[in-house]
Amino acid sequence: MALAEVLLELALIVTTMLVTATLIIVGPRNVADALRDFRWRLEACVLPFAALVVVLLLRWSTQDVVHRLERQVLRNNITAVLFELDQLLFGTNPVTVLQSFQTDLVTSFFVFVYMYGYAFLLIFPFIAYFALDEMDDLSNLVIAFTANYGIGLLCYTFFLAFGPRNYDPLLFEGLLYEAFPQSRMLTNEINQSTNVFPSLHTSLSMTVFFLSWVTREKYPIWLFVSGFFAISISLSTMYLGIHWFSDVVAGTLLALVSVYIGVNYTVEGFLAWVRRFFETQSGPPNADGE
Repeated sequence: MALAEVLLELALIVTTMLVTATLIIVGPRNVADALRDFRWRLEACVLPFAALVVVLLLRWSTQDVVHRLERQVLRNNITAVLFELDQLLFGTNPVTVLQSFQTDLVTSFFVFVYMYGYAFLLIFPFIAYFALDEMDDLSNLVIAFTANYGIGLLCYTFFLAFGPRNYDPLLFEGLLYEAFPQSRMLTNEINQSTNVFPSLHTSLSMTVFFLSWVTREKYPIWLFVSGFFAISISLSTMYLGIHWFSDVVAGTLLALVSVYIGVNYTVEGFLAWVRRFFETQSGPPNADGE
């Protein structure tokens, strides 16, 4: 199966999930009203979206630089530390425990939530929050995602780590590629084997879940749906041999930090702080007013 076919299948399944959730959770009338007023809604979030785009472009454009820094300059390989920490905490590795429940049905479920459920979980809040009367929650979501990617990029630069399936293939199985080998074409395009600590699958999924708690009065059903997917995706990263338990914990903590930033800070406030900082550094004017 070619990459184009994998992407088409992904798009069809995720689109079906999005349409179904939008009709049930948001409602067609709310979506129609939002589309009629799309201009002011987009203008209200233009700065958060711009910040997210900048961070994503920085992340994608510096992949080779980060790769060389982590491997040739910093060389801070913490894979063994993560393995030993999980062993110390539990006596046995949680990845091994999860994989001991391996069946075709369980594997299919975790592959589905990792590939398709993850995409659905990340995209749907944009639709749901766009349909609200105010854009504060959408702005919070975008800023929280920006914080996730920004902090994640720093962590991937300073902490070189490999997941269980790459650390010891005899002890841990790479179930994602065994059950769904065509996924390798997609993951190789957007990820690297050392992007492990923290788990961004976990952090972004948990960010959506934590924000669904903040907006639970507006979308009560979404709280339970997002919680189911977020927890399932986090478990799938371990069951499929991609992440350590420590990566999942770090990803959850990153989600909490990112949600705090998204709810309490704005891009406008950050830009104002930067402007004041540089004005302070330039010093007071001299006697001639210069």
